[in-house]
Amino acid sequence: MPLQKLQLRPGVNRESTTLANEGTYFEMDKVRFRSGYPEKLGGWVADTGTTTSTLTPPAGSFWGVCRSLWNWITLSSYNLLGVGTNLKFYIQSGSGGAFYDITPIRSTTSAGDVTFAATNGSTTLTITDTAHGAQAGDFVTYSGAVSLGGVITATILNAEFQVVSVTSSSVYTITSSVAANASDVGNGGASTVGTYQITTGSDVFTTSVGWGAGGWGGITTGYTSTGWGSAAPAGVGLGVQLRLWSQSNFGEDLIFNPRGGGLYYWNTNANPNIFDRGTLLTAGDTPDICNFVMVSDASRFVICFGVNDYGSAVQNPMLIRWSDQEDYTQWTPAVTNQAGSYTLSHGSAVITALQARQEILVWTDSAIYSMQYLGPPYVWGFQLLADNLSIVGPNAPATANNVVYRMGVDKFYMYSGRVETLYCPLRQYIYGNINLSQSFQFFAGTNEGYNEIWWYYCSAGSTTIDSYVVYNYLEKIWSYGTLARSAWLDSPLRVQPMATTYGNQLVYHESGVDDGTTNPPSPISSYIQSADFNIGDGHNYGFVWRIIPDITFDGSYVNNPSVAFTMRPR
Repeated sequence: MPLQKLQLRPGVNRESTTLANEGTYFEMDKVRFRSGYPEKLGGWVADTGTTTSTLTPPAGSFWGVCRSLWNWITLSSYNLLGVGTNLKFYIQSGSGGAFYDITPIRSTTSAGDVTFAATNGSTTLTITDTAHGAQAGDFVTYSGAVSLGGVITATILNAEFQVVSVTSSSVYTITSSVAANASDVGNGGASTVGTYQITTGSDVFTTSVGWGAGGWGGITTGYTSTGWGSAAPAGVGLGVQLRLWSQSNFGEDLIFNPRGGGLYYWNTNANPNIFDRGTLLTAGDTPDICNFVMVSDASRFVICFGVNDYGSAVQNPMLIRWSDQEDYTQWTPAVTNQAGSYTLSHGSAVITALQARQEILVWTDSAIYSMQYLGPPYVWGFQLLADNLSIVGPNAPATANNVVYRMGVDKFYMYSGRVETLYCPLRQYIYGNINLSQSFQFFAGTNEGYNEIWWYYCSAGSTTIDSYVVYNYLEKIWSYGTLARSAWLDSPLRVQPMATTYGNQLVYHESGVDDGTTNPPSPISSYIQSADFNIGDGHNYGFVWRIIPDITFDGSYVNNPSVAFTMRPR
C-alpha cells in the first residue's frame, strides 16, 4: 500500500471534539506556527545585571515581582529600562547592567526619632518610631546610628532593611545580619534617622480589598465597608492592593505612577552610574491619586486617568486630567495654559489607556473612548467608540501594525478604526480555565519578529500567571500553552523581547531554543497533538507500520535533541 501524506491545517481549535476538528491541531504547549508549520518556541537567557542596593534580594536580580517594563534611550545614548515591581522601582543601564534602586522616599524622620532594642541571641531588632506609617514588607534605611554595645555595630545598623512585622503604629521589627549578644543593650544613640521608601504593594490581587469591593468606590475589609470618598481603615489601601505601575517618558526623563498613588518624576543624569531616586510631584494642583499615567505623543501633555479633582483629595475613577503642554508642573486650568480635565460618562472606572495612531484609546470597565488633541480652547476631545464591552485589566491591550488588540472578560477584541470581536477558536477553552479574580495581573505584549500578540493569564487553579494564548495577526492563527511570566516588553531598542520571571529575573526571549537560565542550558519540553484524522474512509481499516517524519533541530544547544511520536488510535 502506498504511503499517504498527512497535511494538517495550521492553528489549533478547541471549540469542538478531536473528531469534529479533523485535519487540524487540538493540543499544544510551547509551540508556535510559522509559515503554516508548527515550530518550538524560541528559548530564553537571563540578564546578568544585579541590584546596586546594599540589601541583597533573597532571589534573582531585584526585589519583588515585576509588573512593568519600559525601555528608552537618552540623549547621551544610554539604553535605560524602567522596572516596576510590587516592592521597588529600578532603572537598568544597558543590557546586563546594574539595576539601580530609584524607589521614591515616603518620609524621613528627625534625628533621634528612631531607637533600637535587641534581644540576646536573636537577630530580631525592635524599632520604635512614633507614627512610622510602615507596613510589613516596606523598606527603611537608617543613618547616624551608633553601636548597641556588642556585635550590633554602627556598620550593621546604618544600612537598608525590610520591615518584618508591625506591632503598632510606633513599633515594628527588622532582622539583623548577626544575632545580638548580652552587650547589645544600647538604643542606637540620639542621632539615628530613618528614611522610609514608599509603601510596598501586593504581588497578587486581594479579594474584597480596594476598588469595586463593597459599595461603589468603597473598601471592604471583611468586617466593615466604607462609602464613596471615605478614608480607608488603617492598613487598607495602596499598600495591600496589587501593585501595578504605569510609566512614560517626558523627554529623556521618566514619569511613573503606582496605581492608586501619586505621580513621581525621575530626572536622568549624564553619568549613567549616578541615579537619584524618583521624586513626588507636588507643584500646584498635581494629582495626588492616579490610576494610570501617560505622556501624549501630541504636544507632550502628561495625562492622568482616575484622579482626584482640583482642590479635592477624593479620587474620581472616571476623571481624566492633563497638565499644560510641555509642563508637567502646571495642572491648574487658566486662559494662559492648556491644562484641563474631563469626566467620562460610560462605566464606573477608567481601567487603562493606550497611545494609538493619531489618538489615545481609553477603556473604562464597560466602554472604549477615542481621545484626540483639538488644541485650544477645548484641548482634548472625547468620542465614544463602543459601549457594553469589557477589558480584563490595565495591561490587557497591545498594538501592532496600527491595530489594537485586547483581552476582554469573555472574548478578544480588535480595533482598526472600528471595534470588532476577534474570532478565536480557543475562546471556550481559555475562558473555561481562567482565574478572572486575578485579571489585573493579566498582560499583553507583542512579538513583532513573529507577528504575534501574546496574552499571559492565570489559569483557574492559580493566583499567579502560568498560561498564555497567542494570536498570529499575519497568518490569523492561534496557539496556547503554559509559561510563568510577570511582565513583557518587545522593544526594538534591545536585541530580543524581554520578560520577567517569578524568580525576580529579567530574561531575553527568542534566544536559542533552550532555557538559558540554567547552567548548562536545559531543553524546553514542548508538544503538539493533532486532532483525529482518517487514513481510509468507510469500512476500510488502516494499518500504520511506518512513519517518515520531517523535522529539524536547528539551533539546539543540547546534545542529542530528540522528539517522540505517539500514535493514538480510536
